[in-house]
Amino acid sequence: MIIFRNILISSFLLLLLTAGSFAADNSHRIYGKITTVDGDIFEGLIRWDKNEVSWVDMLDATKDLPKRNMRKSRASRKRSRKSGIEIFGIKIGNTGNISFGNSAQSGIRFGHMRSFEVIGNNEILVQLKSGEEIELRNGSTDIGYDIREIIIEDRDEGEIELEWDDLEEVEFFEATTNEASSMGERLYGTLVTRRGDEFRGFVCWDVDEVLTLDVLDGDHKGRSKKIKFKRIDAIERYSSNGAVVFLKSGDEMLLRGTNDVDDGNRGIIISDPDFGQVRIEWDEFDKVTFESVPKNVISYNDFDGGKQLYGTVYTEDGESFEGTIRWDNDEEYGWEMLNGDFHNVEFDIEFSKIKEIKKKSYRSSIIVLRNGDSYRLRGSNDVDEDNKGIFIETADGDEVEILWDEFERVVFK
Repeated sequence: MIIFRNILISSFLLLLLTAGSFAADNSHRIYGKITTVDGDIFEGLIRWDKNEVSWVDMLDATKDLPKRNMRKSRASRKRSRKSGIEIFGIKIGNTGNISFGNSAQSGIRFGHMRSFEVIGNNEILVQLKSGEEIELRNGSTDIGYDIREIIIEDRDEGEIELEWDDLEEVEFFEATTNEASSMGERLYGTLVTRRGDEFRGFVCWDVDEVLTLDVLDGDHKGRSKKIKFKRIDAIERYSSNGAVVFLKSGDEMLLRGTNDVDDGNRGIIISDPDFGQVRIEWDEFDKVTFESVPKNVISYNDFDGGKQLYGTVYTEDGESFEGTIRWDNDEEYGWEMLNGDFHNVEFDIEFSKIKEIKKKSYRSSIIVLRNGDSYRLRGSNDVDEDNKGIFIETADGDEVEILWDEFERVVFK
């Protein structure tokens, strides 16, 4: 009897272990509830615009700027004076009425959003986890009728594909299921550039393929090949018009003839939970090696909705000002992104991940991350002399504007 009971217990434990081995870690995946204009409600894993499936992925958009950002700042007056040229004493061009517009490019990681409501053909009202609300408009295919694909894996009905005009509201929350996605697992790996720079995180291939059941297309020895990413161990750039694909079986093949494997590739994005994302063009790409997503690498609960930027700004004259910060007369919350280039790689760094920004020259800055990494970025008004002003609101309510040629560094708290 005792032996029989032990056998039953062992069998039960084995069954639990076997069942657990098939469970998926969905903690990093976008999950929520979509309500349609017809009143239908679907809940499950979400694939947004084809290439956003994890909380670290970015919703690209355009945001309207408040009126206070539109007033004539010292930085804008300086830019206005520089905008005209003078030939034989005659001024040519706009010399005093430069406008920077009432909107700016923006991006927010899905994990910071609690929900959003569709309020127009190409507009949404986002409620952040912080309680703040922001209106975002189409700045890419992520919002509006140009969206490429919206799929939700409903718990009862399976995959449901929706159009933009189906949507009323999207609510986000931590995944309540550990069932494996019917579309595959998220691509994850390490990418090395031709300069030797290395980036590790979630992979988006050709700004399109992000899951293991997605397909890599190419021609091999005159035959068309469609290879699911789950079969691929690594991809290495061969030339401007080809790539070597290393399969998990040990085979390898040289593929050509499509934008998945040549310089028509729209870019490889690596989303790193520690700072944001990088985008690498084909000419800079060397090799990516895939691996399983680490356990508990990121979850919905790791995002806070973005607090207001706060820190101390130091000038080259030795002054310092502490308070809430509006960077480049535009970004003022931790969820917002600082943009720039490093070794021809495009960076989008979440402000909440930045410890310090130090001006290196008129054309570049050193960005020090909270994890200790640092990059010298250029090519954006976030990090060069085209910066539209650094504004600090001090504890007594005064607002101080620091120009780029006055700025030395900022330390965020």
